[in-house]
Amino acid sequence: QVQLVESGGGVVQTGDSLRLSCVVSGNDFSLHGMGWFRQAPGKERDLVAAISWTGSVPYYSESVKGRFTISRDNDKNTVYLQMNRLKPEDTAVYYCALNSQLRSGSRAIRLPENYDHWGQGTQVTVSS
Repeated sequence: QVQLVESGGGVVQTGDSLRLSCVVSGNDFSLHGMGWFRQAPGKERDLVAAISWTGSVPYYSESVKGRFTISRDNDKNTVYLQMNRLKPEDTAVYYCALNSQLRSGSRAIRLPENYDHWGQGTQVTVSS
């Protein structure tokens, strides 16, 4: 059974940084792309960052590009999201997700419909 457990959320002020972590178990983590999604109240869940199975190809939405960095440590079965220069509009529940495609590359990681396992989410609140 695949399990994803996020951590690292919290309440910060505008301009602060946070690092989210997601530990994956029950699957061959190293063969799958990973993504970070977020959902604000009353809004849809959006893909904000993703990384290929090799870790060499990242993807970022325009709203976070230049501020967020996704990375992975296959030895620890963990994916990270480093979030810098946080803004109030970054406030949301953040979810990590596992891409269903083996060896998911640059195209597969951009497609939200390819993610089929999810963590429970971690709240990030940025105050102004």
